[in-house]
Amino acid sequence: MLRMKVAQALKSGQDGQAVDLRGWVRTRRDSKQAFSFVELNDGSCLANLQIVIDANVPGYADAIKHVTTGASIAIEGEIKDSPAKGQRVEVHAKSLRVLGEADPLKYPLQKKGHSMEFLREIAHLRPRTNTFGAVTRVRNAASAAIHHFFQSRGFVYIQSPVITTSDCEGAGQMFQVTTLDLHKLAASGKPVNFELDFFAKPASLTVSGQLEAEIFATSVGDCYTFGPTFRAENSNTTRHLAEFWMVEPEMPFYELTDNMQLAESFIKSVIGDVLKNCEADMAFFNERIDEKHELLTTMQNILDHEFIRLPYTEAVELLRNSGQNQKFEFQVEWGCDLQSEHERFLTEQHFKQPVILFDYPRTLKPFYMRCNDDGKTVRAMDVLVPRVGEIIGGSQREERLDVLLERMKECHLDPETYWWYVDLRRYGTVPHSGFGLGFERLIQLVTGLGNIRDCIPFPRVPKSADF
Repeated sequence: MLRMKVAQALKSGQDGQAVDLRGWVRTRRDSKQAFSFVELNDGSCLANLQIVIDANVPGYADAIKHVTTGASIAIEGEIKDSPAKGQRVEVHAKSLRVLGEADPLKYPLQKKGHSMEFLREIAHLRPRTNTFGAVTRVRNAASAAIHHFFQSRGFVYIQSPVITTSDCEGAGQMFQVTTLDLHKLAASGKPVNFELDFFAKPASLTVSGQLEAEIFATSVGDCYTFGPTFRAENSNTTRHLAEFWMVEPEMPFYELTDNMQLAESFIKSVIGDVLKNCEADMAFFNERIDEKHELLTTMQNILDHEFIRLPYTEAVELLRNSGQNQKFEFQVEWGCDLQSEHERFLTEQHFKQPVILFDYPRTLKPFYMRCNDDGKTVRAMDVLVPRVGEIIGGSQREERLDVLLERMKECHLDPETYWWYVDLRRYGTVPHSGFGLGFERLIQLVTGLGNIRDCIPFPRVPKSADF
């Protein structure tokens, strides 16, 4: 890796130290004095490394013609102090091999600005750009930080199933999985006989690992899932994906207040780790992606403040009384689902820091959330942060069998379909809580990217499932 090899050479302080490097050419410029400057990058860091290749390198005259943007090369040489501004060292090549050519007339990533829309069309090459190389490293650091947070607290990592027969959210926006021949079914006009399907019943891709996590939370203690989820929501917005990754911890004996505290600690810990381990990439996002250059300030704001706890009912009143100068596209009434504009007003204009809303109307939330004694609200929470609004949704779960059955009836769900989930309330039920964080929304927060499709390697959205 360029970053590691150069860092080791700088630490040793030995001018002339030999290095063996491989990577992709970002640019090449030739001097009239029969030598070339090549900017090399292997994706391990944001910065390129300048390679000086002169006519004394064996085969220089022939090989240098193939050292074009996008080509891969292998270099053996020595690290030297660099006289150029903005770089401490450069490498003087002693040998050069072209590993893979890139036709300069066809290679899509030339040295110029490219739109995000264009880069989504070449998602197989966009990680070679500065922006998406940085996104990839930040995703990696954030993933490691998530596992570290839970593992250091004794949580058990659970792999929840990707194929399920239960709709966790009850919204019906699920991708069906089948081995039946849909063309024959359509031609026959006959009802679907699921006995002939692979699982002998309707099955779909999971929308959440929460229900399965509750099994383990009530068996082995604190646990978490971190895996892909799928929602067939026909939303073409900058905030929605059909396939995304979810982090879902589940904790026995946690009340809602415990859940809120864990969620706050979790967000702060992951952001802190990313700032520490991706310093150059975060500086890049702050300067090149965030138009106001306030990304790092926003992240520090999240780290420095205790998250405000605010009941949903009070939030609605606050929004309704926000003054004539504050105009919302969507009007606010008690019982409505707050929109992104409302959430961002609370975090960016009114409180100017993260907010946790709790005790939402029961009509807005799924069947598994614990009902409050008022009969109108449930022990739900949403963590709101500046720039993106809601980043975490969670709740204390309904542990009372009779109340759970009543809620399932209220939500038009058949308890027989969830027989195993109901069983958890029959055999040693306990209060428990959990939350879910959409990983790509977290990446959108810490990178400042405007579209969530740029926060995942291969975005899946309506009418698009390329690569």
